[in-house]
Amino acid sequence: MPQTVNGVVVREKNVPAVIEQIVIPDPGPGEVVVDVLTCGVCQTDQHFQQGEVGDNFPYLLGHEATARVSQIGDGVTNVKVGDKVILNWRAVCGECRACRKGELKYCFNTHNAAQKMTLTDGTELEAALGIGAFAEKTLVHSGQCTVIDDVEDSSNAAVGLLGCGIMAGIGAAINTGEVKRGESVAVIGVGGVGTAAIAGAKLAGATTIIAVDIDPRKLEKAQELGATHTVNSKETDAVEAIRELTGGFGADVVIDAVGRPETYKQAFYARDLAGRVVLVGVPDPSLKIELPLIDVFGRGGALKSSWYGDCLPSRDFPMLVDLYQQGRLDLDAFVTERITLDKVQEGFDTMNRGDVLRSVVEINA
Repeated sequence: MPQTVNGVVVREKNVPAVIEQIVIPDPGPGEVVVDVLTCGVCQTDQHFQQGEVGDNFPYLLGHEATARVSQIGDGVTNVKVGDKVILNWRAVCGECRACRKGELKYCFNTHNAAQKMTLTDGTELEAALGIGAFAEKTLVHSGQCTVIDDVEDSSNAAVGLLGCGIMAGIGAAINTGEVKRGESVAVIGVGGVGTAAIAGAKLAGATTIIAVDIDPRKLEKAQELGATHTVNSKETDAVEAIRELTGGFGADVVIDAVGRPETYKQAFYARDLAGRVVLVGVPDPSLKIELPLIDVFGRGGALKSSWYGDCLPSRDFPMLVDLYQQGRLDLDAFVTERITLDKVQEGFDTMNRGDVLRSVVEINA
């Protein structure tokens, strides 16, 4: 029987996100209904609110979440009622050309729930990244659930961040950038994703890890999570500083966690010859970049984009949870504040001021 619960909805471009009653249908084949425990406030949700991802309003926001399975549909075998899970937006299909090549991290046809959640008047909702977790319950495909039953309830907020931003940053370093032991890494922009890239570089064994930002508070936090050097690019030329800290050559890997032409150019010129540039910051679709083609050729190396940290949730989430439980990955440090469902719009404002790595909404925690 369909259930009516509270969820955070944005009806039109650039209007405030507000709590509305939404209707959750019974799960169909391959689908599950989950009780949301926690959900991080991520920049991507604000991109939905601002119409920068699409215009399929109204949107049910939220996607960086832990949850508990409350109902399962026909054919679901990977989870059972009562399981605690991290939600993800890469439920691989196993059949597309990427999956057939064994590149599941590039799956072009990831699964979402077939049914739509609705407002009480029947208006269909578009769930952010196929999840819609700023709600007391949400409907997802079973493949979007990774079981984490061994995680204590007090850690729900921390491990839920693996569902998006923290995975994106760690994966940008480990999966996309392929950071190796002893290499040098620079990360431009150390908000939540960039700081996670710092942590990922440390996990991978980088020995020189340079955090670049214009906010001293963020640089301090990045140092706590693994940066060996910091550069305030408001006061110092970032490219020159990175080269100076790497013997005059530039870093082996430079990660742009901002996604603007000026930061991408910094990343491009701050890497060593044959080094790797990784773009993980999501750019505004209107932005363009111009580079001399001879520089692209002459510097060699690789220019990569990192989608979701090029992760495979079924592989990477359990590994990172294990590292967290071993004390080798401090996910708790990313949880700056805990808020309630009615404070999501305020959470966007706090995020924009740079006051937090992550605000986490506690719902059924």
